[in-house]
Amino acid sequence: MNVDKFYETLDSYFAKQQIDQVDPFLVSSLEQAKEEEDYGAYISVCNEMIGFYRSVSAFEKAYAAAEDVLLLMEELQMDHTEHFATTLLNAATAYRAAGDYGTALRFYKQALQIYDGILPQGDYRYAGLYNNMCILLEKMEENTEAIDCGEKALAIIEALEGGEMETATTLTNLALLYFKVSQTEKAKELLERALALFEQKGENTDAHYSGALAGVAEAWYRMQDYGKALTYYEKALAEVKEHFGENMSYAILCENCGAVCEKLGDTDRQQFYMQKAGEVKENIASM
Repeated sequence: MNVDKFYETLDSYFAKQQIDQVDPFLVSSLEQAKEEEDYGAYISVCNEMIGFYRSVSAFEKAYAAAEDVLLLMEELQMDHTEHFATTLLNAATAYRAAGDYGTALRFYKQALQIYDGILPQGDYRYAGLYNNMCILLEKMEENTEAIDCGEKALAIIEALEGGEMETATTLTNLALLYFKVSQTEKAKELLERALALFEQKGENTDAHYSGALAGVAEAWYRMQDYGKALTYYEKALAEVKEHFGENMSYAILCENCGAVCEKLGDTDRQQFYMQKAGEVKENIASM
């Protein structure tokens, strides 16, 4: 199986926003890799499946792909390699998105153990892991541990050349955490740095940009500037829809917009967003 051709075709579907073509293409590619006993390709396709199914909230499919590929890699004695750690990260992020925080944390910690055995301290790959752990720990209300992970990620990212957007995203996530533990001045300082980087970079259509926009929106909400909060939440909505369609993240952002509209006293828009959130959730449940 030609893996380069696989990625080229997959990227073309995303570039053309032909999301409905991705699932059947992934399934057929996996079958091809299986028939040819091309384990490298099989692992690559499964990892893409985990990420894609997570992004469209098809969590059971993501779990199945993760279990399948992790078992294969263990059989191939790859369970102490960087590739195995990467797959653990993908699986953990899917479980986190679905709300299974215990499984997600176990996978993240397993990936960290592997990194500690094969990577030098300060390697850029730690930054992604620490950022993901930060997000998870915040959801688990383990805010002190989350801040520790976020600060570790920031220290690594800031040392990288060309990492402005990732730095801005990390600063935003940290700002939200400092708001939660009532360190308002620290939170404002980090948010100002993040916004300066976003403005310096200009418009960005990277698939991860929606998360950064949502983070900025929440920060403005916490500072009770509801007009700016709504502006950023609506930008995040547009980015999610463009890259992933109307998935669970889209529904949650609609609910956030509705909550902001309530604060603004705009009942018509509030009802619109809450109704849209309900429709999206119903569509996902019927999949």
